[in-house]
Amino acid sequence: MLGKSALLLCLLAGSSSAFAVQQPKAFAPRTSVALKMSGGGDPVPALKPPPALYQGAVAAGAAKASAPFSKIFKLGIVSGCHIAFGAYLAITVGGACPGIAQTNPGLQKIILGAFGLPFGLIMTLVTGGELFTGNTALVTAAVAEGKTTKENLIKNWTASYLGNFVGSLFLAYLAWKSGTLGQGPASVAIATAKCSLPWDVAFIRGILCNWLVCMAVYMASGCSTMVGKMTAVWFPISAFVALGLDHSVANMFLIPLGILRGAEITVAQMFFKNLIPVTLGNIVGGALCVMAPFGTTLGSWFKKDE
Repeated sequence: MLGKSALLLCLLAGSSSAFAVQQPKAFAPRTSVALKMSGGGDPVPALKPPPALYQGAVAAGAAKASAPFSKIFKLGIVSGCHIAFGAYLAITVGGACPGIAQTNPGLQKIILGAFGLPFGLIMTLVTGGELFTGNTALVTAAVAEGKTTKENLIKNWTASYLGNFVGSLFLAYLAWKSGTLGQGPASVAIATAKCSLPWDVAFIRGILCNWLVCMAVYMASGCSTMVGKMTAVWFPISAFVALGLDHSVANMFLIPLGILRGAEITVAQMFFKNLIPVTLGNIVGGALCVMAPFGTTLGSWFKKDE
């Protein structure tokens, strides 16, 4: 009897050790191991600190300025299409809510801003396009820091502006021929309103608009993740649209589309009543309102002779 009991205890001890839970070994982060195996260094931060953010923007501006005219122009066409797609979506969704516009105009404005232009700018930033309004900040910073020349700035601004205009016109024609806007009056009403502004009002709206656009570009340039870039873009861009401000590249699509759909606007009115004052305002907003404060605090603007 005693022998059988001892045998039973041995069997139970053996089975319990077989089913015992094994404690896992200390976890070693795979990210650092993968970086070391690939020859990399420390992990890239999700968001750069302000000094590194500014220096990265300067480097980006210098790279853009050094590109050939033809490359900037081609990538400008792409960005013009991207921004036009965003404006196209905005008037298709937010511009097709007349009932909401009458009963709750604030809600209609945020719908107009949230659905459209943010995704257009995201496409441009992620794919490396050339957007004139963003270049007013980045390339200006590169010139002020001595990383490129004024001649390169003029080349970049001219090529990107012309490319943006060509891309916007191309999308305006395609949107008109597609028939997707139906009989909606939004495109005609928006174009007419934009070309009815006093010159100084259009100029100020251009400043305020590109202040927000270039802050979106600037912040997104310091984010290493797609989610970070999208967040940095969405809030400022949806805000400028909801506020009713004017973006020269978006207007390159909106006004020609309105003309194609019957707005009584001449080409001269498009330029002199809107695009010229808005473009000048965009330059002030990007170069002075966004980059100058960071350049004089985090950079070396106006300090080279000291």
